[in-house]
Amino acid sequence: MNKYIVEFIGTFFLILTIVCVVNGNPANNFLPPLAIGSILMVMIYAGGHISGAHYNPAVTVAVAMRGACSWAEAPMYMVAQILGGAAAAAVGSFLFGKFGAGATDLGATMANGAVNSSVLKGFMAELLGTFALCYVVLNTATTKSNSGNSHYGLAIGFTVLACAYALGGFGTGGCFNPAVAVGTLINGLNTGMNVGIIVVANLIAGALAALVFKATYHLDD
Repeated sequence: MNKYIVEFIGTFFLILTIVCVVNGNPANNFLPPLAIGSILMVMIYAGGHISGAHYNPAVTVAVAMRGACSWAEAPMYMVAQILGGAAAAAVGSFLFGKFGAGATDLGATMANGAVNSSVLKGFMAELLGTFALCYVVLNTATTKSNSGNSHYGLAIGFTVLACAYALGGFGTGGCFNPAVAVGTLINGLNTGMNVGIIVVANLIAGALAALVFKATYHLDD
């Protein structure tokens, strides 16, 4: 099961980054490919030692044909990848207030309800970005199987880079760190309300990342 969870997470953040940077940047902008390549790289660093980091049904087929993944596991790999992609697409659609071509703005609809959609979007963006960061840190910098590696700094830095591109435009500025949130408040770049949202989302995301790590990584046992 741990392999499938890792495949879901890696595919989720890959597709979420694609959805967010393509929707959030003007046409012909050079930044989206950089962010997309970056998130794929760091998720490979984070999950490769557990699942092989396919994050793509076509890759799973190729790896299975090569004999590096059993055909018994391949269908579940693909299911996890497709579910991860679908979940990411749904989250991205919520963040940008649309589901499909010509859809109504969900954000505008929710803003008239009991919960302000901008608060939810900011919270979700901080939660996802911080989860990705903590997930990569735990898998690249704290495990015996990655002990002594020289790539963890690059992986962690590129996680922040990719998530800032993808998730930094939803009201909180893409802090992914309570200390950054406090600094932006003092500097006038964030409001007190935003900082409260950021800190809560960051701490919850860190705890969730730790739980997922403990559930999926057993190579030290």
